[in-house]
Amino acid sequence: MDQKNKAATIFKDNLQNFLFVLPALAIFCIFYIYPFYKMINLSFYDWRGIGPMHFIGFSNYKELMNDQLWRDSIWNAGYITLIALTFQNALAFALALACDREIRMKRFYRVLFFIPPVLSEVVVGLIWNWILNPEMQNGQYIGLLNHFLYASGWPQLVHNWLGDPRTALTTIAIVHSWKGFGWGFIMFLAGLQTIDKQLYEAARVDGASSWEAFMNVTIPMMLPVILVVVILTILGSMQVFVLIIAMVNEGLVNHTDVPVTRIFSAMQNTNRFGYACAEAVIFGMILVCVSFIMKKLSDKVKQA
Repeated sequence: MDQKNKAATIFKDNLQNFLFVLPALAIFCIFYIYPFYKMINLSFYDWRGIGPMHFIGFSNYKELMNDQLWRDSIWNAGYITLIALTFQNALAFALALACDREIRMKRFYRVLFFIPPVLSEVVVGLIWNWILNPEMQNGQYIGLLNHFLYASGWPQLVHNWLGDPRTALTTIAIVHSWKGFGWGFIMFLAGLQTIDKQLYEAARVDGASSWEAFMNVTIPMMLPVILVVVILTILGSMQVFVLIIAMVNEGLVNHTDVPVTRIFSAMQNTNRFGYACAEAVIFGMILVCVSFIMKKLSDKVKQA
């Protein structure tokens, strides 16, 4: 009898726990699992969004493999990610090192550096559109950057930064890095503050220079944080979308396309929902592979 009561109690506890989790599980299945299944299913059809669906098998994927614009968009996303991994994270780490020291107004700097990430991407895009505006009005450049270059005696540097295919993607990558460095800054700063200061004192006693202490104490202790920031930077930069839409006024020009804008363009401009779903599936697989590789790398670093 005791065994039956015990089993009934365990079952009741498990049922209560399941009922607590059930609403979240239902929401996850309805808004994540089912749309994901539906996206994969639609990738095998030719569908215009309205009307009949025609099963075409792997035709969308075969066409996608020969789509030069799609390959260019992946390259563009990789280029933006490379700029973010170098410029953005280097800036975030340098500022975190500066604010970790005893400097005046460091609390103010912490707040200041975290302002760009919390701003809307649409707002950031519009602001930088004005800063980079190449047009002239009443003999003066409207854009703040070109106006500054002209007024400073460097008229040869005045440029249509977003209209020139040679500079548009780099400009977007720099703006994206400027907006996102605050997240890395906060995480780096939090990681630096967890390092035991006695390690630096021991390094100084052993005669280590500031550079040697940085390389042998700071970097090894910060490796787990650095890997987390790198993973988040890659995933965030590969999926940049709203900032490009906000900065590129005249449609989705090819030299600034990334995978998400290609997916959006396939749905909006050509109404090829099946093809867009195939693009989304391939792009999702790329992100999963990147995440898996970075996870394996992170595990090896933790074990070292």
